[in-house]
Amino acid sequence: MARSRRAIDADDDGAGEGPLRLCALTRASLPKDELIRFVRGPDGSIYPDPAMKLPGRGVWVTATAAKIAEAVKAKVFARSLKADVKVPPDLAERVSVLMERRALDALSIANKAGLCTTGFDKLDTLVAKGTVKVLLHASDAAAGGSEKLDKKYIAVSRASLRDARILRLFTIEQMSLAIGRSNVVHAALTQGGATEKFLSEAGRVQRYRPALVEQIGIPDAPGA
Repeated sequence: MARSRRAIDADDDGAGEGPLRLCALTRASLPKDELIRFVRGPDGSIYPDPAMKLPGRGVWVTATAAKIAEAVKAKVFARSLKADVKVPPDLAERVSVLMERRALDALSIANKAGLCTTGFDKLDTLVAKGTVKVLLHASDAAAGGSEKLDKKYIAVSRASLRDARILRLFTIEQMSLAIGRSNVVHAALTQGGATEKFLSEAGRVQRYRPALVEQIGIPDAPGA
């Protein structure tokens, strides 16, 4: 007899199979991109597996800081794995750092692919051409410094019936390290596979901690 999707998700983990997984905390079936997979290491510690590649039985939890903190408090990992586990009390914050690192690595790859532009004057010209896929501002940039770029970008995007994507996810230091230039306050990415990968990783950060991001034209995650 065929097993239900719910039973398969709950009992088999199946990191590489099918689009849905069961959140061990809420018991809701969600797309894998909206959850974080965790595995128990040889030392009994719980490790996040955002790439969904680590061996071993996985536990899936909704990918928000609040849900992961709740899962730690409710001892979800030991219950799901039916084993003793060591769970760091700051697991939610560790996951946040890991997800930010993945997004910054994706930004670095997009830059190496020639899809990233920095410098206010260059960005102003690029925005006017209508080729910007996403506009980035440092989260610690001076107030008002991005208003001119934002207004032009939004106007150009609306005129061409495209969404304006504006992210304030990372600090000046983080953006500078990822792009390999000093004092990067503003940047833009143009269309390309590496840009889409960055947007996917940045979207996961946004859903994980919504307060970190200001976005225009990108809807919240389903069920958020």
